[in-house]
Amino acid sequence: MKIIKEENNENYFLKTQEIEIDKLPNLNSTTTKNIINLLAEKSAYPKQIAKILNIHEQNAYYCIKKLEKANLVEIEKQENINGTIANFYKLTSDSYYFKTKEFKKSAKIKEKESDYLKPFIENGKLNALIIVGSPDPHGPQKARSKDGYYGMDLALFLGTYLSEINSSKVKLDTQINENDLKNNLIIIGGPIVNKVCEKINEHMPIYFDQEKKGIYSKITKKTYFNDEIGIVNKIENPFHENKMALIIGGIRNSGTKASIVAFLKNFEKLKNGNEYNNKIQCRVVEGLDLDSDSIVDDCEFLE
Repeated sequence: MKIIKEENNENYFLKTQEIEIDKLPNLNSTTTKNIINLLAEKSAYPKQIAKILNIHEQNAYYCIKKLEKANLVEIEKQENINGTIANFYKLTSDSYYFKTKEFKKSAKIKEKESDYLKPFIENGKLNALIIVGSPDPHGPQKARSKDGYYGMDLALFLGTYLSEINSSKVKLDTQINENDLKNNLIIIGGPIVNKVCEKINEHMPIYFDQEKKGIYSKITKKTYFNDEIGIVNKIENPFHENKMALIIGGIRNSGTKASIVAFLKNFEKLKNGNEYNNKIQCRVVEGLDLDSDSIVDDCEFLE
């Protein structure tokens, strides 16, 4: 169970646990409070607790037993200390509460959501496989991807919409099998450094023209050549009819950075769809270097 605190339009939570009021130990005891504060930082065994707090060992044992009976502490592990088995205790929760009345039904607290990010993120959970190019030489051009570095910025952005992650959701393009392709996909990097992008390239309304070494838009019939040009395409996954793919990449890694910046600084505009056909969620962006340090730090939409 969680307790949620709202502050400055942000939500903060702690894991919490109910305790029975008749089992609530005397928390006015300085020793008991000190033990709770100590165990909030790390697990420890009674003799160690007594030494740290400079109290008698029997006093430490007594307080631990009271807290254990109230279900505020539990044994985390056992270790052999100088020939004796020592019980290391930890707190059972981040916080505790007791109730004087029964819970009342309430409207569900909504997670931060975005229609644009569906179905990749729904109900606070990542429902997609993120694919980045391998940093090792691979493909016909023996390319090494540097886009994973920029992908960390995207991961931080996506994390603001997540409430939990319970398994790894990232793979290198060299690790992908046919079953992986049947997921919702978030693909980072162009076809030179990401072979999954190469597989999906021909299915995109705005795609990488590898012969001309540019990006071609079927929507406007334009070809873009600058290294700082990137795309953000949200399309149906051609490998599974009920899944979607989000392709974020550029001609060079600076173009990929421009596409990432579109999420970080211009997400509201990114969601609007192509400027020439807003029913198509495919955009072309160009990276900008506003502070003249040779690093893309902003972008503008070309379509």
